[in-house]
Amino acid sequence: MTVVRTRFAPSPTGYLHLGGARTALYSWAFARHFGGTFILRIEDTDLERSTPEAVQAILDGMKWLGLDHDEGPFYQMQRMDRYREVVAQMLEAGTAYLCYSSPEEVEAMRERMRAAGEKPRYDGTWRPEAGKTLPPVPADRKPVVRFKNPLDGEVSWDDVVKGTITIGNKELDDLVIARPDGTPTYNFCVAVDDWDMQITHVLRGDDHVNNTPRQINILRAIGAPLPLYGHLPMILGADGEKLSKRHGAVSVMDYPAQGYLPEAMLNYLARLGWSHGDDEVFSMEQFCEWFNLDHLTRSAAQFNNEKLAWLNNHYIKQADNERLARLARPVMEAEGAKFEGGPDLPAVLGLMKERVNTINELADAAMLFFRDPKPDPALMTQHLTDAVKPALAQFAERVATVEWTKEAIAAMIKEVLAAHGLKMPQIAMPLRLVITGQLQTPAIDAVLQIVGRDAVLARVNKYL
Repeated sequence: MTVVRTRFAPSPTGYLHLGGARTALYSWAFARHFGGTFILRIEDTDLERSTPEAVQAILDGMKWLGLDHDEGPFYQMQRMDRYREVVAQMLEAGTAYLCYSSPEEVEAMRERMRAAGEKPRYDGTWRPEAGKTLPPVPADRKPVVRFKNPLDGEVSWDDVVKGTITIGNKELDDLVIARPDGTPTYNFCVAVDDWDMQITHVLRGDDHVNNTPRQINILRAIGAPLPLYGHLPMILGADGEKLSKRHGAVSVMDYPAQGYLPEAMLNYLARLGWSHGDDEVFSMEQFCEWFNLDHLTRSAAQFNNEKLAWLNNHYIKQADNERLARLARPVMEAEGAKFEGGPDLPAVLGLMKERVNTINELADAAMLFFRDPKPDPALMTQHLTDAVKPALAQFAERVATVEWTKEAIAAMIKEVLAAHGLKMPQIAMPLRLVITGQLQTPAIDAVLQIVGRDAVLARVNKYL
């Protein structure tokens, strides 16, 4: 069997978006499934729009997701000598030619074709043919290099997602493969790179479908084998429109800032265009074991924030509390949390993590343990009544000596309630207020255990 070699080849003209991350995930998982090679290639020939910041955003996104590459990153701007070498070989072989038509002349050609109801394209003025006399070379005009696209026949390929796609060569132009200054163009660079890097499978967004016949013709002209192509449908927002900033975050690196875990994002992206029965939750090891090209869907996927939040909740509940503490602590510090002398942060997060969807929500929920409680005076008047104060006084006495476990604290509270003929809410509500400053917390015995004996005693006595 062919040794699988896949690639992810973003253009660094912006952040790593969700569609690009899904493409990278599928290409990575396919290589991992077959024990192949996953290559990262930065297609940075668009000098006007490519930026070092965008390159770094792509690398940061890949690192956060854990999509490790085996080769690269390769940068097209560092391969200019190779592209020029292939252009020279094509000129010599007659599969490319020099074109001296000015941009204004080319636009005039296209206008004439539009007016005649034809598809606008270059008319082949400088295309050498047997018996054809070319115009005189204009003085002081540098030529572009055009690919000599076949005039007849068609380009056809079996797309692993969309099925067989066929495009007539008459629909295609003699595209420019090198500009007047000698810099090569996108489709040409991609074809040479895929050849040199021995790419066997190209998975990419379906916005590249129109590029594929051009790249196939170039690959055939230079005698290169063709990879298998698969064009993935785009990801849509919940309203069915193309995913954009108005749907919320579209950059992958917006998600760690919002408190999402990479395993939740990977799990979610995996299901946006691929399925394995009814399986919804799975590890990346399991995904790589299952992933093949047979279950990629042809229809566009809709991004659902609620589903992503549900998955993130699942992975937060499974996460190690020490790891959660590393993620939540900077968020809490920014909110003014006081950790010195406070309870154990991992233990607090373990208590709070069941009901939150993001690390940011978890950090916010945990703040009640790491700031001075400031209960609402009106709530204190409502709940800390004269009937309750004797019970709280006895509670304070017992706090000093009770074994400091959740079970022992719970048993002691029940004994105090029985001694004073009270029900649990009558003591739990004022306790929550004086200990945390709010009425809603996890179970009061768990809260008391984590806050610690000394802090509980100090806060209760403050109000007695």
